Amino acid sequence: MSTNPQREFALDIVRQLRAAGFEALWAGGCVRDQLLAREPMDYDVATNARPEEIQKLFGHRRTLAIGAAFGVIGVLSKNAGTVEVATFRSDGAYLDGRHPSSVVFTTAEHDAQRRDFTINGMFFDPLANQVIDYVDGQADLAGGIIRAIGDPTARFTEDKLRMLRAVRFATTFNFTIEPNTLAAIQEMAEEVNVVSAERIGAELTRLLTHPRRDDGLRLLQESGLLKPLFPELADAASSNTDAWRQTLQALERLESKNLSTALAGLFVDSIPAAQVATAGRRFRFSNKEIDLAVWLAKQLPRIAEAEQLPWPRLQRILTHDGAEELMALAAATVGRDHPSVTKCQEFLSLPSEKLNPPQLLTGDDLVRHGYQPGPHFAQLLTAIRDAQLEGQIGDESEALQLADQLIQDQDIDHKGTKDTKKER
Repeated sequence: MSTNPQREFALDIVRQLRAAGFEALWAGGCVRDQLLAREPMDYDVATNARPEEIQKLFGHRRTLAIGAAFGVIGVLSKNAGTVEVATFRSDGAYLDGRHPSSVVFTTAEHDAQRRDFTINGMFFDPLANQVIDYVDGQADLAGGIIRAIGDPTARFTEDKLRMLRAVRFATTFNFTIEPNTLAAIQEMAEEVNVVSAERIGAELTRLLTHPRRDDGLRLLQESGLLKPLFPELADAASSNTDAWRQTLQALERLESKNLSTALAGLFVDSIPAAQVATAGRRFRFSNKEIDLAVWLAKQLPRIAEAEQLPWPRLQRILTHDGAEELMALAAATVGRDHPSVTKCQEFLSLPSEKLNPPQLLTGDDLVRHGYQPGPHFAQLLTAIRDAQLEGQIGDESEALQLADQLIQDQDIDHKGTKDTKKER
């Protein structure tokens, strides 16, 4: 018996719809995943019940009109989230490249014809444990083929994000894209950017965080989607340069599911680190994701030269919140057995009190010591921290003595920099 709460909830929805006299089936990705022996991420139900009938059956407090105009109602559960229940439909023209201008409620067979790929166009009767397949999806699933339902150009014209989804499905399932479907993508690839940046970003996130992301990048190039999505990589990819091959090798070796790390690895041999942010903003990745990707790209060369770096400088890198991802990126690009990478890993295995001992002084300590805050504080605290990490000083008293010495050596007068020393 399944322990997945949403699966049980989706099964209960089918039972209730059937008891009320309606057809009801599981639809789309959950059917595909079951046949691939994968646990579905979520479940969708398709039915001949109209939206208003679905809401009446489950109650308005338990339903959400996610897309009632398109026949989609969310049914809510306290412990299983939301299951979308959609009325069987046929779609009118997709004038905005995403939504149909009109829908006609229809049968399961006609509903299957509007879906994107054959592997996503199947239904499943969970009560009879039976697959209902009007599009030969089972054959393509068995053959490892991504095939558009009907005319691929028509399917991609309806929603151009489907071109990127084809690449993502082929990558994550290790399938091939059927030749006519691939040809249609190559013909229409430049049109992908009419899709919203957020939708593209969501697909790319799933692609780039998958272990086979290097194959995904190759398929983006083959399909023609790489150039409109990542123009920074297009020339290197089309010429099959050393940088392109190194990028693919690094992505293949990368042992991380972090988007920022994959993004940094994608560009590490191609563009300056600062431009990583440009690509991240293009797809509306979060500021946190972009900032980490930029930091990783900037710090990677430091790891490659770690043997020559002063310990205080290296220590600041290795105690950063992104250090684990940086080492994953370094292992994939510089090499896991590179002496500098090995040295960093040895440092990271140190006890925390040695790797990152508490700071001896803060700005507040300097103020209490008699100094007024100013631009010199940052430089002063950095020098004190360096001396601490190098073992030159070991307690607060020695740190304050060093602060006094540094002020004296720099010949800084008392004009707002240092008050008359307090009695101590």
